[in-house]
Amino acid sequence: MTTESGAVPVPYTAGEKDILRASLDRHRDAVLWKLAGLDDEQVRRVMTPSGTNLLGLVKHLASVEYGWFCRTFGREVEPLWFDPYTDEDMSAAPGETTERITDFYGRARAAADRTIAELSPDDVGTSWHGTTVSLRWVLVHMIEETARHAGHMDILRELIDGGTGDHPPA
Repeated sequence: MTTESGAVPVPYTAGEKDILRASLDRHRDAVLWKLAGLDDEQVRRVMTPSGTNLLGLVKHLASVEYGWFCRTFGREVEPLWFDPYTDEDMSAAPGETTERITDFYGRARAAADRTIAELSPDDVGTSWHGTTVSLRWVLVHMIEETARHAGHMDILRELIDGGTGDHPPA
């Protein structure tokens, strides 16, 4: 089932983890949709003084999915070819293709989804800064993080070609 906007709705009466996961997936899908139909120059186009661009935001979201869902809970993280602690995850280097970054995001999502499926909301891990956090907290945090950057991407996409919205039309 989809809504009038073409989005898969968050279930109204499912369990907590299913609702949180569905909400995260809606925002994840919106992130990828923001790249649809754009060429390499457009997805790399710097649109703000800080250097923000669509492809860099996808790379960043992939690295934080691995960090929060995998590293926090002691799961395997693929070797990164950049340093996320120096904001290298916020931009796409010349040799990093759209396909490489979107595939990286897909693998990060899949790894995160395995963690979500295997743990309960009350299970805890240790964040990169040493704080004990629950899977519930990480799910809420990643919904916030992904929605925030999907909103940035919505503005960038509108500036590039006028496209707006959080999901493709039905």
